[in-house]
Amino acid sequence: MRTYELVVIIHPDLDDEAVNQAVDKIKNWIETGKGKIAEVQEWGKRRLAYPIQKQYEGLYYLLKLELDPASNAELERNIRILEPVMRYMLIAK
Repeated sequence: MRTYELVVIIHPDLDDEAVNQAVDKIKNWIETGKGKIAEVQEWGKRRLAYPIQKQYEGLYYLLKLELDPASNAELERNIRILEPVMRYMLIAK
């Protein structure tokens, strides 16, 4: 198990329920891959450095987690096809 940080930018025009569903799906995928979530930080709405999908703001979330390196590809594939997610970055600590 390695320690990772996952930063996710979610579309800002979604309601709270849709945002929570997207975050819950990501948490579920981590737990399905036999990972453990240490902490979830909601950074809130922030201005983007450049427009993404014609949006100038995004909802930022930081997830600190432990995950088996073999499960990374599956997690990234699932996040990539999740529509509310505009960008993500998975970093090994």
